[in-house]
Amino acid sequence: MSDSWSTVRDFRTPVARARGLGSAKSGTGHFWHQRLSAIFLAALTPWILGMLVALAGADIGHAFTTLGKPINAIPMTLFVLSLFWHAKLGLQVVIEDYIHHRPTEIFLQVFVSFVCALGALTSLYALARIALLN
Repeated sequence: MSDSWSTVRDFRTPVARARGLGSAKSGTGHFWHQRLSAIFLAALTPWILGMLVALAGADIGHAFTTLGKPINAIPMTLFVLSLFWHAKLGLQVVIEDYIHHRPTEIFLQVFVSFVCALGALTSLYALARIALLN
């Protein structure tokens, strides 16, 4: 009976009960990384849309020449990196919130990280070939 009485009757303050129940330290960093990548994407989207409109109807050689210039290759690289990083962070939150089977969650987190890294590396490789071979 004393065991049940001690579990029901907890004289600790709410702060004392909350200590040790988890950490909010990494959530703030995740939040800021997601917001910063969103700001980069918002700033670079008008540029990329303008470039796509300007290249509408152009032949592939002109597109490669335009994208090969450092003034265009550098913002495109920043756009690609921000895009895949933002996608990874967003999908990570969705998986954490809605997948409750731990092995499936771990598999999906690894899979999303792998796909985003592969997409970013493939895009960067293509940009480097265009920029360096023109």
